[in-house]
Amino acid sequence: MTQGDRVTNATPESSFATGRVPQIWGKVPPRNKNFTGRMELLERLRGGLANQVTAVVPHALHGLGGVGKTQMAVEYAYRYRSDYDLVWWIPADQPVLVRSSLASLAQPLGLPSASVSGVEDAANAVLDALRRGEPFTNWLLIFDNADEPEELTETLPQGPGHVLITSRNHRWAGVVDAVPIDVFTRKESIEFLNRRVPRGIDPKDADKLSEELGDLPLALEQAGALHAETGIAVAEYLRLLGERTSQLLSQGKPTEYPVSMTAAWALSVASLDEKMPEALDLLRYCAFFGPEPIPRDAFSKVVPGLSTQLSELIRDPIRLSRAIGELGRFALARLDIPARTIQVHRLIQALVRDELPEREQDRLRHQVHLLLADYTPSDPVDSANWNKYVNALGHFEPAGIAQCPEPAVRGLSLNMITYLYSSGDYPSAQLFAESFLEEWTASSGADHEDVLKLRVEMCNLFRELGQYSEAATLGAQTLAAAEKALGPDHDTTLRALRGRAADLRASGDFEQAHEIDEDVLRRFGSKVPETDWSIWRAKNSVALDYGLKSDYSNARVLLEQVFRQVLAEGGQSADPSSYINIYTGLARAVRLGGDFSEACDLGEDAYAFGIDELGPDHPWTLRTGKDLSIARRRAGDYDRALEIAEDIHQRYVRAFGIDHPDTLAAATCLANIRRTVGEFQEALTLAEDTVRRYPRLYGAEHPYNHACAGNLAILRRVTGDPQVARKINEDALAGLEAKLGRDHHYPLTVALNLASDLATLGESESAYRLCSGTLRRLRALVGENHPVTLSAAANAIADLRTLGRGEEAETLFADTEERYRRTLTLEHPDAQVFMDGRRLDADFDPPPI
Repeated sequence: MTQGDRVTNATPESSFATGRVPQIWGKVPPRNKNFTGRMELLERLRGGLANQVTAVVPHALHGLGGVGKTQMAVEYAYRYRSDYDLVWWIPADQPVLVRSSLASLAQPLGLPSASVSGVEDAANAVLDALRRGEPFTNWLLIFDNADEPEELTETLPQGPGHVLITSRNHRWAGVVDAVPIDVFTRKESIEFLNRRVPRGIDPKDADKLSEELGDLPLALEQAGALHAETGIAVAEYLRLLGERTSQLLSQGKPTEYPVSMTAAWALSVASLDEKMPEALDLLRYCAFFGPEPIPRDAFSKVVPGLSTQLSELIRDPIRLSRAIGELGRFALARLDIPARTIQVHRLIQALVRDELPEREQDRLRHQVHLLLADYTPSDPVDSANWNKYVNALGHFEPAGIAQCPEPAVRGLSLNMITYLYSSGDYPSAQLFAESFLEEWTASSGADHEDVLKLRVEMCNLFRELGQYSEAATLGAQTLAAAEKALGPDHDTTLRALRGRAADLRASGDFEQAHEIDEDVLRRFGSKVPETDWSIWRAKNSVALDYGLKSDYSNARVLLEQVFRQVLAEGGQSADPSSYINIYTGLARAVRLGGDFSEACDLGEDAYAFGIDELGPDHPWTLRTGKDLSIARRRAGDYDRALEIAEDIHQRYVRAFGIDHPDTLAAATCLANIRRTVGEFQEALTLAEDTVRRYPRLYGAEHPYNHACAGNLAILRRVTGDPQVARKINEDALAGLEAKLGRDHHYPLTVALNLASDLATLGESESAYRLCSGTLRRLRALVGENHPVTLSAAANAIADLRTLGRGEEAETLFADTEERYRRTLTLEHPDAQVFMDGRRLDADFDPPPI
C-alpha cells in the first residue's frame, strides 16, 4: 500500500487544497465554503494546541446550539491539515458512537479492523497506537458534540497528538482548555451574508438582517439560503420575519431555541413547502433519525407501513434525488455526496419535531423505525453486514427504537445487540440490552418472548464480561420464566438452559452442568437436524463438560465428530467464531489427553485460521493462541510457548483489563512458562497477583482458585520456601477434594506437587505414600501412558531411591523409561528430568468456562 492509498473517505475539496493532505483523513464533514471570520478564535485554538509540550491537553469549543462550533472544528481541520498525518472525526453525542468511530480508524492505521477483531478490541488498539505515536505522532482527533465530560474519560487518547472537542456543555471549561464560541460579530454576520448570497446583498440590508437574527450563524445560514434560492427581497423577508416572530412571542411557549432561529427556520420551511411539499415531508422523516449522517439507502425501498406520500417518493428516484437536493439548497440538511448521506442539524430537527402534533410525531417516528429495520440486514453475525449496522447505530437512541413493539423493530434491536456482541463491543451491547430490557419489560411484561430472548442475551454478555454472579441470578430467573411462558422445548428456553449449565461451571459444579448440557443436546436433537449449529454448539458444551470432569477421551471423540460435520457442511465460513471455538476445543482435548505434538499441529492451524478470518485480537483467536502456547510448552518447545504467551497476555490486558477471566487464564499460562524456563521471580509475581484476583471472579471455593494456588505453591518451593508451599498445597487439595473428589485431574495434580513438598522437607515416607497413591489413581483416570502419570512415576522412583528401595525403583524406572520412549520420546525435557533422577512438577491451566 502506498502512502497515498492510506487516505480514507473523500480528500479535502480541491478548491481549498493548499498544502499537503494528511495520509489518513477520515469522516470529516465537507468544508463550508461560506465559512466566515473567527480568525482570532482559530489562531487562539491553534496556538493552544501547537504549544503542547508533553501529554495531550484536549481543547474544547463550547457554546449554544447554532453558533457554529462544529463548523469551526471543520474549518480548523481543513486549514491546518498540512500539519497532521492523521485527522479523524468522531461523533461524540452518544458513548456507543465514540468507540465504533475509534474502531473504524483501526484498518487505516494498519491494525485489525472492527469486522475482524471486534469494536472493543479495535478501539483499544487504536488508542494504544495513538498513545505510542505509531505509525503517526502528528494526529488530530475531533470529538464532535460531546455532552458529559465523564462519558469520554476512557476514550480520550493520550500521546503526542491533538484532541479537539465541541460541546454545548459549559462544564468542559473546568476539564480542558476551553474556547467559548459566541454568535458572530456584526462584521462577521455581514461578511457571511455577502458570501452566502451569490448576487450580493446591500450592506444596510445585511446589517438589518443580522440585527433581527441576533447574529446567530445557523439562522443567518437559513436566511441566506432562502434569499439565494428564491430571490426574496430583504425588506420582504424582514417583514415576514417580524410577523413570524410576533406570532411566536404571542404564543408564549417556553423554548430553548432563539426566537430569531425559530422564525428564520419557519420561513425556510414555508418556502420549501411551496416549492416542493415532498421535500418538506422528507425533512420531517429526517427529524426523527439521529443527528448523525442518515444513509440515503434508508430511503431506497418501499416498506410496508410507510405513508403513501413517502412510498411514492421512494418509487420515483429522480424526484427523491431532487427532494434531497432541495433540503441541501435551503440549508435544511447537509449532503455528503461521496458518502451518500443526509445530515440534519439537531436544532433544525428539534424545531421540525416541535411543530408537529404528538400523534404525527408518533407516526413519523414509527415509520423511521420501519425504515431502519428494513435497512439493516437480517444476519448480524456476518461481518459483511457490519457496516450497515454501524450506520444505523447512531440513530437507535435518538429515534427511540427501544419504545417500538413492532416485531420487525424488536428483531432489529436483538440483531443490533448480536452485532455488538459478535464484533466484541460487549460494553455497548450491554448498554443497549439494559435499555431495551427496561422498556420492553414495562410495555410487554416480564414473560413476553422478546423480553425473555433479550434476557438470554444479557446473561451471555454478563458471562463474556466475567460478571458470573449477575449472569447466574438473571439466568435462573429467565429459565424459570421461559419454561413457564414458552414451554420446556422452545429455542429460547433451551438457550437459557444451556446458559444455566455455563453458570454452574462458573460456580464449580461441573457434574450438574454436564447433566444439563446432555439434556439440552437431547432436546435440540428432537427438533433440528444433526447438522444444525444448535446441535453443534450443544455438543461442544457437552465436550467441555467431559474435559472439566477429566474425561478427555470422550471429549475428543465428540469434538472430532462435530468438527468433521462442520467441515463437511462448510460451517467454517458461515460462522467462523463458532468454528474456531470447536477447533480450539478439539486441540485442547487432544492436549489434555496427552498427545502434545498432535495438539500443537491442530493448535497452529486453528490459530492461523483465527488470525486470517477473525484477526489477532478477536476473543476466540486469543483463546486459541493461549491454548497453543500451553501445547507448545507441554511439547517442550519453550521458546515458541513463551513468545505466544507474552503476546497473548499483552493483548488480553489491553483489550479486557487485568481482572477479566480470560486475562487471568493468560496470566496463568505466562507464569507457567516463565517458571518452566527458569524465570522464577517474574513467574512468582504474576502467579501471586493472579491467585489474589481469581476469587473475585469465581468465589473462594471454585476449583480454578485452588488449582491456581497449586501453581503458586510450586513457585514457593522452587524459590526456597517449601513449608509455605506445603501449606498452600494442603489447603488447595482439601478445597479441590471437597468440590471434585480425589479421582480428578486437578486434585491429583496438586497431590503430586504436595508429595514433592514433603520430599523437599525430608518427609520421604509420607512423600512416597502420597505419590504412589496418586500414581495409582492417575493410571486409572487418564491411563498409564499419560504424561502426568509418567511424572508421578518419575517422582515415585525418586522417593523409592531416597528410601533405599532400589530394586523397586529400578523396576519402575525401566517401565517408565520405555513408556517415555514410546510417547514423548527420551529427548523431551520431561524425559530428560526423569532420566536425571530429578522430580517433575505438574501445573494447571484453566480452560474457558
